[in-house]
Amino acid sequence: MVWFETILVVLTALSGLVWLLDKLVLAKRRAVAAGPLEPAREPVLVDYSKAFFPILVLVLGLRSFIAEPFRIPSSSMMPTLLIGDFILVNKFAYGLRWPITNKKFIDIGEPERGDVVVFRPPHHPREDWIKRVIGVPGDTVAYHDNQVSINGKRLPYRVERIYQGVGQGADATGATELTEGLPGRPHFVLEHPDVAFLPQGQGEGEWIVPPGHYFVMGDNRDNSEDSRFWGFLPEANLRGKAFLVWMNFDSSADRWVDASRIGSRIP
Repeated sequence: MVWFETILVVLTALSGLVWLLDKLVLAKRRAVAAGPLEPAREPVLVDYSKAFFPILVLVLGLRSFIAEPFRIPSSSMMPTLLIGDFILVNKFAYGLRWPITNKKFIDIGEPERGDVVVFRPPHHPREDWIKRVIGVPGDTVAYHDNQVSINGKRLPYRVERIYQGVGQGADATGATELTEGLPGRPHFVLEHPDVAFLPQGQGEGEWIVPPGHYFVMGDNRDNSEDSRFWGFLPEANLRGKAFLVWMNFDSSADRWVDASRIGSRIP
């Protein structure tokens, strides 16, 4: 939501400038014009700027440097994240970045394998996407026959159940839900053996992750546009680490709000 971030920055800057200009210049002029017996009346613009500036600064600071809310719009991260999930993203996990430009000014940490990250993809730089980090710099990642290998070792898989989708994700019903044994970060993935979301063999290959980049994939492997198709994710495009579902709302589901998902941590 680049547009929202831009509007927030602009409003914060304008209200701050109005407040500062009034404090340094305009308030003194009003006091002189009003005289000693009549209190000077503040213009409406100044009044609103003084009232909203602290609030805007607080909101901008929280969204830019602490945690930012995002809404899941697609099924690419099912079953981990559902369409209609509202999540919180840790904005300082991978370093503090300036609003709008996303340029890092304090380095704190780097993504690890298994992290679910929000980022701006190179081919859609004004959009926010979410995927899971599968490969870090220096890794050799391979994907064949619906299985991931990292540095020559195939990840273990365990079949859990037949997936039952809900709401806008109902078309995933019948997929096989598996646990993918990413070292230290096991997580669920979906496999659609009977649904050809992707042409046979498309998305398969082997990749060596270059320095300063990451290889990301969606947990809904047969229905995700990710690094298999558009390449590596530059570190500079990272927005933060997803860590919590704080709300779920899907008007297509029988229950518009799934209270069981509220407060769920993102594995």
